[in-house]
Amino acid sequence: MNVNEPLYRERVFKLVRDIPKGKVMTYGQIAGLLGEGYTARTVGYVMHGADTEKVPWQRVINSQGKCSTGRLTIPINLQQELLEAEGVVFNEKGKCELRKTQWWPDGLDPEDEPEPTLLFTRD
Repeated sequence: MNVNEPLYRERVFKLVRDIPKGKVMTYGQIAGLLGEGYTARTVGYVMHGADTEKVPWQRVINSQGKCSTGRLTIPINLQQELLEAEGVVFNEKGKCELRKTQWWPDGLDPEDEPEPTLLFTRD
């Protein structure tokens, strides 16, 4: 699958459009859910080209719970400001608590799984 193919991008956008306000997903989480051919890096590439009117791009963050768009938007903290307006709380280091804010599609929350998987392990 090629990152420039419309179907590849649309699968990412469809999942991102489902993220509720006040919740986030990580680039790697999206890649893991979409499967073979998707990586955190390619999801980031796709999100960089998202139509900001149709895709809530701000709800996709890095695996540390931080915004990764600092040097790509004006103002530089636009993503964090948009998420804070939705109720996502960031600490003084610009990090949100993923355990509270991370969203999983129905039936895919790793807390629902009896055993950890290689892709999603529990602490």
